[in-house]
Amino acid sequence: MSAMGIFAGGFRAAVHAAVAAFSCGLLGLPAQAQTPAYPAQDVHVIVGFAPGSGPDITARFMAERLQRRSGKPFLVENKPGAVGNIATEYVARARPDGYTIYITGGSALVAGPYLFKNMTIDVTRLETIATLARAPILMVVGVNSPYRTLADLTAAMRAKGDKASYGTAFPTARVLGAIYKQDIGSKAVEVQYRTSADWVNDLNSGTIDFGFVDSASGIGMANAGRFRVLAITTAERSQAIPDYPTMREAGGHKIDLMSWWAAFAPAGTPKPIITELNAAMSEIVSTGEARAFFRATGNDVWTTSPEEARAFFLKDYKNWAEYVKIAGIEPQ
Repeated sequence: MSAMGIFAGGFRAAVHAAVAAFSCGLLGLPAQAQTPAYPAQDVHVIVGFAPGSGPDITARFMAERLQRRSGKPFLVENKPGAVGNIATEYVARARPDGYTIYITGGSALVAGPYLFKNMTIDVTRLETIATLARAPILMVVGVNSPYRTLADLTAAMRAKGDKASYGTAFPTARVLGAIYKQDIGSKAVEVQYRTSADWVNDLNSGTIDFGFVDSASGIGMANAGRFRVLAITTAERSQAIPDYPTMREAGGHKIDLMSWWAAFAPAGTPKPIITELNAAMSEIVSTGEARAFFRATGNDVWTTSPEEARAFFLKDYKNWAEYVKIAGIEPQ
């Protein structure tokens, strides 16, 4: 990872000591007297969005419980901007020593390279620690909309031609809108907004016909009666929100897209540390407390090994190359 040989030997010894201590420290086992338990200093949990956002709330939930478990500080740092890419590049360049971890929405991470022309890092080199949760996207209409089912909406979108419209505020919503239009042969016009909350008034006034919203913010708005959910975008029903049909059930659409949460680390972070972090995070999200936390935002807990997490990460990354073509998204 000559004088260089001495440095390399010392670095390896330090890593081995940190890994051995990590197993003792994070898992609550007695540490050897001569080796300080990992973490011996603050662990920085990086978030690519502003305080109070879905990623921030998720990261703070996990950081607090990792800190409680280890007895050492896990400090959340917000580095918002460029749909999370500022944080992604920061993590990619951080020292791979176990003291920088990244909790983020996986869809935003894999979409980033296709949305920006000047990405200077390869996101696929990040180490996958663990998946945490997954959730469908909600397809919604206004509370006073005449469309009571997805079949109603589909018939209207075909009849209205380019007089139909829908709102989007994040890349996955743009992809879903494009796939749905292509699937039903609609000419509905996409209207882009800064955030999902920004188009709710237009949805309820009838200015736009439908929209796609992430469950983290959408479930609360749906429960408050701000719009009506017609269907969700995953192939199977969500355990957290089982009353909503899938788009496949409601209209026969072959749509299977979700948002997902995961933890990552800089490339080269020692595998034993990744393994132990995975075990700690998987145990945390499997608690009743975590299940309730994620369920409140329409998320199902989702635990995988680092290898399983990486396989899904790379698959989703590859899929996004096709998604951006379907949606006609031009890199900025």
